Amino acid sequence: MVNVLETMTTLTDADRVRLLTPPPPIGRVRAVLDTDTYNEIDDQYALAYAMLASERIQLEAIYAAPFHNNRSSGPGDGMRRSYEEIGRVLDRIGSDETPPVFEGSTSWLPARTTPVASPAADDLIARAKTADDPLYVIAIGAPTNVASALLSAPDIARQIVVVWLGGQPTYWPDTTEFNLAQDLHASHVLLDSGVPLVRVPCRNVTEHVRTTLAEVDRFVRPAGKLGAYLAEIFEAYLDDHYGRSKQIWDLGAVGWLVNSAWAPSHLVHSPILTSECTWSHDPRRHLVREVSWVDRDALFADLFRRLGDHA
Repeated sequence: MVNVLETMTTLTDADRVRLLTPPPPIGRVRAVLDTDTYNEIDDQYALAYAMLASERIQLEAIYAAPFHNNRSSGPGDGMRRSYEEIGRVLDRIGSDETPPVFEGSTSWLPARTTPVASPAADDLIARAKTADDPLYVIAIGAPTNVASALLSAPDIARQIVVVWLGGQPTYWPDTTEFNLAQDLHASHVLLDSGVPLVRVPCRNVTEHVRTTLAEVDRFVRPAGKLGAYLAEIFEAYLDDHYGRSKQIWDLGAVGWLVNSAWAPSHLVHSPILTSECTWSHDPRRHLVREVSWVDRDALFADLFRRLGDHA
């Protein structure tokens, strides 16, 4: 297997900065969504948002990502449960332009240079090469499918921009976070390969993208079959909603594409992921974009409005 780091040396920081410039305020961008949809409840909201923001996001495909927690028996089972959950959300959206859905990896990367074949990785490779415009890869789970595509076809790094919800801010004392820690080899590929990357951290960023059952009952539940389902899974996720809010983390990644002004970001040198799941820093590293804050109110107002219009 060719080392991905050795094949991307011609991708300069000038190339990356050009591709990492936030998308224009008008117009439609090509995108795919890589999601561990059954892992929690935030992916379902993010999937619905990406579908409803069709004037901004041309969602070409959806990939089921692996995950392993108390809602699955292993990464393969998590991927299959996510695949099924994607179908449930799409059925309730009821769009005439439903994108194709592809199964992803059934295991984590066995090494940093070894991809795992899957229909999702194959489609990403093929789709990245179909047009001159960059393909935005919204990755809101472990980046196994995306890393596998990059390892199998390193040249697509010139044709994609990965918007990844993963890890903590570069100033945080550790970066132990679900998406990043699930597949450390894949996370290393994203951070080390030089692919244009927009990283949306969790602590102090999408951690604040919160809502409550009262707000969901008021603005989400009345929005037809889709709203009823999103409200149902929100209510069922916590045993006690008294005085509590719930993060809808993954909305932040989609929100950056819908309106990058709602998710201010800056260029930083790609952090080095250590074996202790902390960050190390080297100013000689290539540049990536890191989101520093999310306008929670603007994001939810836009989502609620779109749900209401769709009902």
